[in-house]
Amino acid sequence: MRYYPMFVNLEGRACLVVGAGQVGLRKVLSLADCGAAPLTVIDRREPDEGLRELAARPGVKVLRRDFAESDLDGVFLVIAATSDAGLNRRIGALCRERGILCNMVDAPGEGSFIVPSSVVRGELSIAISTAGQSPALTKRIRKDLQDRFGEEYARFLALMSRLRPRVLAQGRETEANSALFRALAGSHLLEAFRQGDRPLAEAELSKLLPAELHHLIPELLDGLA
Repeated sequence: MRYYPMFVNLEGRACLVVGAGQVGLRKVLSLADCGAAPLTVIDRREPDEGLRELAARPGVKVLRRDFAESDLDGVFLVIAATSDAGLNRRIGALCRERGILCNMVDAPGEGSFIVPSSVVRGELSIAISTAGQSPALTKRIRKDLQDRFGEEYARFLALMSRLRPRVLAQGRETEANSALFRALAGSHLLEAFRQGDRPLAEAELSKLLPAELHHLIPELLDGLA
């Protein structure tokens, strides 16, 4: 099977995780970090410390009981992460009937989507999947990417989140803005952030930015270099 790669906006979307063991807890954390809400977690066991901490987040609800079909009402995405393979299959089948996205942690190929391995650096997310054919290769690629893409990429994207709206507010032509953003991406800014070299970062921004934005450079680089 060849999966269609996409990044889904879960902000404000109802999600459900059934099973809060070690794997399920990781799923809950990633969904919560992506803004899923309400986020409901169902497990018969007493919540451990990690789950109790997550339950304190706004929008996260933990229910200590068995799964019921009605738990799927109004849900956008489901993670079936119990230790009961039969229950996971039942949840998957119910989701297929209702057209709900479902990931089955013990049988990914039977669900409607898989969760790829990923490398995250701030707002940069790089997803890796071998469609389940070689988890070992997925792990190797992930390590290679972790070594290749350091925290300087997170700092660069933080800079762009501050800078981009300021540039667009100048009202320049789209082509000019695109050229500027390409120049910034190809500049020595990543090297400056990697080395913590603020003078280099300031010099690059002074060289590339329109003169009317130069006064913003100290603010743009605050905490980044």
